[in-house]
Amino acid sequence: MSNEALENLLHENRVFPPSPEFAAQANATASLYDEAASDRLGFWAEQARYLSWATDFEQVLDWSDAPFAKWFIGGTLNVAYNCVDRHVENGFGNQIAIRFEGEPGDRRDITYSELKDEVSKAANALTELGVTAGDRVAIYMPMIPEAIVAMLACARIGAAHSVVFAGFSSEALRSRIDDAQAVLVITADGQNRRGSAMPLKPAVDEAVAQTPSVRNVLVVRRTGSDVEWTDKDVWWHDLVESQSAEHIPEAFDAEHPLFILYTSGTTGKPKGILHTSGGYLTQAAYTHRNVFDLKPDEDVYWCTADIGWVTGHSYIVYGPLANRATQVVYEGTPDTPNKDRWWDIVERHGVTLFYTAPTAIRTFMKWGDELPKSHDLSSLRLLGSVGEPINPEAWMWYREVIGGGRCPIVDTWWQTETGAIMISPLPGVTACKPGSAMGALPGIGMAVVDDEAQPVGNGGGGYLVLTEPWPSMLRGIWGDPERFQETYWSRFSGMYFAGDGAKLDEDGAIWLLGRVDDVMNVSGHRISTTEVESALVSHDAVAEAAVVGAADETTGQGIVAFVILRGGVPEETAKGEQLVKDLRNHVGAEIGPIAKPRQIMVVPELPKTRSGKIMRRLLRDVAEHRDMGDVTTLADPTVMNLIATGLDSGSDDD
Repeated sequence: MSNEALENLLHENRVFPPSPEFAAQANATASLYDEAASDRLGFWAEQARYLSWATDFEQVLDWSDAPFAKWFIGGTLNVAYNCVDRHVENGFGNQIAIRFEGEPGDRRDITYSELKDEVSKAANALTELGVTAGDRVAIYMPMIPEAIVAMLACARIGAAHSVVFAGFSSEALRSRIDDAQAVLVITADGQNRRGSAMPLKPAVDEAVAQTPSVRNVLVVRRTGSDVEWTDKDVWWHDLVESQSAEHIPEAFDAEHPLFILYTSGTTGKPKGILHTSGGYLTQAAYTHRNVFDLKPDEDVYWCTADIGWVTGHSYIVYGPLANRATQVVYEGTPDTPNKDRWWDIVERHGVTLFYTAPTAIRTFMKWGDELPKSHDLSSLRLLGSVGEPINPEAWMWYREVIGGGRCPIVDTWWQTETGAIMISPLPGVTACKPGSAMGALPGIGMAVVDDEAQPVGNGGGGYLVLTEPWPSMLRGIWGDPERFQETYWSRFSGMYFAGDGAKLDEDGAIWLLGRVDDVMNVSGHRISTTEVESALVSHDAVAEAAVVGAADETTGQGIVAFVILRGGVPEETAKGEQLVKDLRNHVGAEIGPIAKPRQIMVVPELPKTRSGKIMRRLLRDVAEHRDMGDVTTLADPTVMNLIATGLDSGSDDD
């Protein structure tokens, strides 16, 4: 075998170029690639000019202390001013910024002028609580407008926010407050989820009892639930609503910290990813404008993420608002009160640009075509995918059923650490292959390399690396520069590597293969779980699949697959041995006999975190008959009992 890091097995020959009509009106043309290639730093300086700078920058990039970058040196700006005030000053105060849709059915439209007032009042409130530039503020909130206001108020006064996903435990919140030494927590009494009011404040109380850095807890009344009250607690409506709507934003250095966002670390200690102001906002706005082809006077944009994740930071708060978008913000789940809630929202609000995760798309596939088809989705003109590689069949379903066969799909690769999209088609330029993120955006240096850091060339698989610094890159791990260097910069000299595998097909299109930790070694062949999952989902009966490698005396690792069937598959088919045989043979035909799963198990659900990520670690525990690890981060911990009890009914015959 060659020294390629990964076998290159699946092939995709379908290609979808942009329609002439879409290409003719697109924001981004092919000339962007030429401009970035001829003068990369000049290109980024030009993108930064879309922002409003209080003091112009003198130098685009200082990479002398690599891997610690400084972008737009000497420049000063206020991020909140760029997202709100300047649009009001430019005459767009009456444009709707946020169309809020609460899960119980309550709705609010907030104009840019109203948003400016709310952010100003919140900034004055934070100042009254003694929060100053350089402090850290923890935000633990549902998807309500006050969460966005809180983030922008922090940015306005120069306090770094640390948003913690409101589905996390009090211990997860405590460790993040403690690491950042946050002085304030902003939360709500509760959140609406699947028709119930779920408490939030008790988790905050538990965390704050062990975090002496916290001076106050600012609480939004959302559900009206009874809450315990302490002398640190302040109601949002009492403090914020009494403030003046006048607040003069201060300009901060381009490298001033904007936020810390914690990601799970392999050591168990969360990593606080630090992002700063000028470079981050430049790239968030650039990518949002060009990847989503935003027309601020015409489009209604909807990103379905939560602000607890980086997608919510970059593509709900900072990118869209910097670009003067009108956007939908939805509080709840896709199946409340009914499984067509999202399509009802798209229809009612006339959503034109829609950005969601493959796990959601596959869930809708499982629920059946009739739900989206019962709504008029003709307003949609572009679809986006984020969070993990999208398999070709889900891509095709998304295009045909949701996009009516007419919408370009932008499949985007990026990370908490990169801050903004790095790899994606340009919708008016790129001819797309289902399941491929296609190529690096203009201005981004990317390669796929082998173990010796040599580019693999078309047709090869290997490690995905970034070869040049980029404006929205993380500036470090909060309080731990050594861990930053070790985690991202030690594997390949001078290159950023965060653990993802990829392949280039014969045409040079990039295919993301997930983390190299998820690669299976079967009889000496290194096979990506993503490819086997894609092969399984390309079968008509399968809506979703998760694949793991389990220890095997003969082959080193055997492939064990867990599949969810599409709605409409007859029960006798679902329970029959023939389906398992058909699926194994289907994988063999799609990839090759080496990739046939040793065992296939039909399951009702997969173990997923609240953000939709499949926890393969738990599936490996089941496949290898080990005691199960920690299941507290699962959206539904009982799923694992269903899977574990049914494992032995899977098949391992030929």
